[in-house]
Amino acid sequence: MIYEPAEDSYLLEEQVRKYVKKGMKVLDVGTGSGIQAEAAKEAKILALDINQECVDFVRKKGINCVKSDLFEKINEKFDLIIFNPPYLPEDEEEPEDSKLLTTGGKKGNEILIRFFSQVKKYLNKDGKILIVFSSLTPDVDKIIRKYGFKYKKLSEQKIPFETLYVYLVEQ
Repeated sequence: MIYEPAEDSYLLEEQVRKYVKKGMKVLDVGTGSGIQAEAAKEAKILALDINQECVDFVRKKGINCVKSDLFEKINEKFDLIIFNPPYLPEDEEEPEDSKLLTTGGKKGNEILIRFFSQVKKYLNKDGKILIVFSSLTPDVDKIIRKYGFKYKKLSEQKIPFETLYVYLVEQ
């Protein structure tokens, strides 16, 4: 199952288009349909996803993509890392294949914790991160600060039952 672009994808894509510059090395973590990788195509882009179906789909678009659980298969540094993570709290009634796309763990922030605990090793000296998440995702600001980063809210969008945020995160 491939995550179809939705409000979160489009909100993040808007910022990706503003921040990506020609010649940058960009990593799109959790690429899904490849929408962010396509938005960053003027850069040297590498996309990754844990889901082989997504990897195959994005490769067919001519984008370099690898199957990887976060940074498991990554051995280089990037100027910009883009991440549209699964960020919702677990819903017992959601089907398992859909959970992989939307659920960030029991509380909803566990994948973000894993990401921020590892990401510094993959950022160039002045590297930046663009992330999108929901008001339903707990403690995102605390998690970012805990791992030594600072952040700036770039955009937000209210949708039914939640608000979406895009942050620029830096060391």
